[in-house]
This record gives sequence, structure tokens and C-alpha cells, in this order.
Amino acid sequence: MTNTSPSLEIQLVMLDDQLPPPSYAHPGDAGADLRTRIDVHLAPGERALVPTGVAIALPDGFVALVHPRSGLATKHGLTVVNAPGTVDAGYRGEISVTLLNTDKHHSISLSRGDRIAQLVIQRVERAAFVTVAELPDSVRGTGGFGSTGGN
Repeated sequence: MTNTSPSLEIQLVMLDDQLPPPSYAHPGDAGADLRTRIDVHLAPGERALVPTGVAIALPDGFVALVHPRSGLATKHGLTVVNAPGTVDAGYRGEISVTLLNTDKHHSISLSRGDRIAQLVIQRVERAAFVTVAELPDSVRGTGGFGSTGGN
């Protein structure tokens, strides 16, 4: 049997008490739905910073990542411009989402309370960057984007 109960408490302030807090649609979901606090209309190619009415306090060592919703992306071409957006542990302001309508022909209208993105909470590691004279060899070496071939 899979345990689907929350394992991490995140302090949350709802800046708009008429909206539901972030929630998981199904047991086992990685992303909790975020909703728009305002009505939004995006023409083809247009983007907008959309407030969610949510502020959180993450514990040190965690990050919240804002991902697009796959249904909105597939059906309407709506995406998050800087996906995933990063909410650092020290940030206490309202979470806003930069949405982009990638559809070349159709506008999209979102109503207050519509689900617009997903919030994924993850543990993060802090790196100690160490300057060295050269890096150790690897199988890939210095091959960059597209270096493994294919179309």
C-alpha cells in the first residue's frame, strides 16, 4: 500500500481567502494546482505575470518549482515562460506565474480561480564550487547540445 499523506508541512498564507489553497488533484501527484487570482486574456503570442494569491515559507533546503499544466499546454498552447519557475526558500511574497500563449491563431481567456500551473516541492543540495586546473575525463567529454546525434 502506498502512503500518499503529506510528509512535509509548508506554511501558507492565502492572500485571497476566496480561492482554495494549492492542492493535489489525485493521490500520488507531484504537483499541487495553483490558481489565477485575476481574470486573464492572452492574445496569440502574448504573455502576462499572473498572481496566484499564495505566499509560502519553505524550509531551508527546499525549493518550489512552478510547472505548466499539461492539459492547458496541449489544448491551448499555454505554458510557463521560465518553466520551471523557481520559488526559493527565502522568498515570502506572492507566487506569480509568467504565462505565455504559444498558439499562433487563438486567444485564451482564464477566469479567476482557474488552475494555471503546478507547484512541485523538492529538496535541493547546496554546492561548494571548487576551482581546479582541469576537470576529470568522462564518457561524454566536452560534447554539448546535440552531441549524441539523432534528429
